[in-house]
Amino acid sequence: MTGSHRSPAEPLAVFSLASGGPLVERICARLGVEPGRHEERDFEDGEHKIRPLESVRGRDVYVVESLFGDDALSVNDKLVRMLFFLAALRDAGARRLTAVAPYLCYSRKDMRTKPRDPVSSRYVASLFEAAAIDRMVTVDVHNPAAFQNAFRIPTEHLTAASAFVDTFASVLGERPAVVVSPDAGGVKRAERFRQALEKRLDATVGFAFLEKFRSEGVVRGGTVVGDTRDRVAIIIDDLISSGGTLARAAKSCREQGATAVYAAATHGVFSANASVVLSESALEKVVILDTIPPRRVDPELLEERIEVVDCAPLLADAIRRLHDDESLVELTGL
Repeated sequence: MTGSHRSPAEPLAVFSLASGGPLVERICARLGVEPGRHEERDFEDGEHKIRPLESVRGRDVYVVESLFGDDALSVNDKLVRMLFFLAALRDAGARRLTAVAPYLCYSRKDMRTKPRDPVSSRYVASLFEAAAIDRMVTVDVHNPAAFQNAFRIPTEHLTAASAFVDTFASVLGERPAVVVSPDAGGVKRAERFRQALEKRLDATVGFAFLEKFRSEGVVRGGTVVGDTRDRVAIIIDDLISSGGTLARAAKSCREQGATAVYAAATHGVFSANASVVLSESALEKVVILDTIPPRRVDPELLEERIEVVDCAPLLADAIRRLHDDESLVELTGL
């Protein structure tokens, strides 16, 4: 890649496409820069073009776009638009080009589970590499190792752990706590959060996980491995889809004597009947980042039982550190 080394005088530019405007405005406010100006134009046949409206030649350029589908654009529409815009920025002379996808589409499909299955996360990685970017940044993918191995360029896997620690440190007070992974696959993610919370509280925080088995879309299991009795249980996951996993985990923790059960998940996908499932669950509250706006959640449930944490501070800090060639260890949890 052409942008591996940056001049100290190289100016910073942060762009986003139409769906990421409010988030990028908050990021740029923290960085003290104006959002990059661009033009998007749709044609009658469904094709489109996107171009920057300011010079990016010789600049350190970041494009922030959360790749989820909404009522305006499908996830595939957003992916193609981001790829075309990144390639256009490279053609326009950007010296260093970084893609920032707070929510990275297709990252859950990172392995074959049936014969002839696609490995979609690897294909997406190849598309970003074809756009000639220098670095890929995202937040809490389902399988960090698969994400890192899919790319042949540098990647940064940020974690929401610090934001969640800030929230739960005030919620817990002096009450004893246990961090719970809803399945064995999320143990490392939950353990990193547990260590961070324990350091913040300066008190011992327990650990537990649930046995879970999935086959043909059917989830079984629910045995808690670890002690949740007389503790506040905090379930940690990467995303919420239907809400069924968190509801089952909360029920199991309650049955094993937890005094209260909370949950934290980075991405609130909230598909299917998630609002109904979560409203009927044993959860006191669910905390999410706004990598995906919680537009599918019932407004009453959103007000009463879901807390949305701004991801702009995390992303702005990451962009600033990358621009200044500083370490991201504190943001990646490694």
